[in-house]
Amino acid sequence: MASSNFIDYVKIHCKSGKGGKGSSHLRREKYIPKGGPDGGDGGRGGHIILRGNKQMWTLLHLKYRKHIKAGHGGDGSGGLKTGAQGEDVYIDVPLGTVVRDGETGAFLFEITEDGQEEILQRGGRGGLGNNHFKSATNQTPRYAQPGEDGMEGWKILELKILADVGLVGFPNAGKSTLLSVLSAAKPEIADYPFTTLKPNLGIVSYRDFRSFVMADIPGIIEGASQGKGLGLRFLRHIERNSLLLFLVPADSDDIVKEYSILLNELRKFNPELLDKDRILAISKSDMLDDELKEELTKELPKGVDTLFISSVAQQGLDELKDLIWKKLNDD
Repeated sequence: MASSNFIDYVKIHCKSGKGGKGSSHLRREKYIPKGGPDGGDGGRGGHIILRGNKQMWTLLHLKYRKHIKAGHGGDGSGGLKTGAQGEDVYIDVPLGTVVRDGETGAFLFEITEDGQEEILQRGGRGGLGNNHFKSATNQTPRYAQPGEDGMEGWKILELKILADVGLVGFPNAGKSTLLSVLSAAKPEIADYPFTTLKPNLGIVSYRDFRSFVMADIPGIIEGASQGKGLGLRFLRHIERNSLLLFLVPADSDDIVKEYSILLNELRKFNPELLDKDRILAISKSDMLDDELKEELTKELPKGVDTLFISSVAQQGLDELKDLIWKKLNDD
């Protein structure tokens, strides 16, 4: 099933490489029987590095790769030769990947740009060769440093979808249908709740070859902020959207109440989400005549731009795109 290919949370164990030992070699040649120290340094251990890749949309490639190890540094040798550097391991991840400490959950860093590189686990430093320890009173030191051990530990990688517009609504509000009509995305659509089990992204074409990215995110249920339903998995993605498009179907028992519940779940999860621009679209409006729309308009919540749309009947979609574009590009 396609939805199983979207993985937005993984926990991986990372072990960077150990640094190589420094050399305690003394220079011994045919005509230089008592040369000084010439032991080289050990090479550093390999890093584990995360790298942003704009072509990727999921952490699926890490789902079954739980243990990641970098190479060890080579030992130093005589002639002041430094040991080889341990092989670094690069892990490509989608833009919007947040990294946390696996034990404490503390935020470490975030990958937001293509090609951005961040060291996830630093390799151990190579030990210094005996050449570094010579002095006026000790001209032939016979000791060198061992290499530092690599670091190891669990890391959490979470993906937050990067999109201009996030679709917010209860299951079966018509989000997937709207995305499929506005863009070339083909989300799974059916007439039952929780059809969408993963975020779907679509590029929505606008006038004069312009476009914006819209994300259809799994539906909220009441209590999502406490982890009910798809809960926190869903709400995490909404943090990254510039604009929130609330979708409430015209056949809802109480449009204002449904909108209030959605707002409340966002508030409980992260109050800052309410600072984002919002649009309320009444979906499935092809079942309403002008008189019903007029009656409903009087009851709609104040302080939010509201539109009546129908994805199936293609009603109000141009006006919706105009309003979205205006809000995304207003300073």
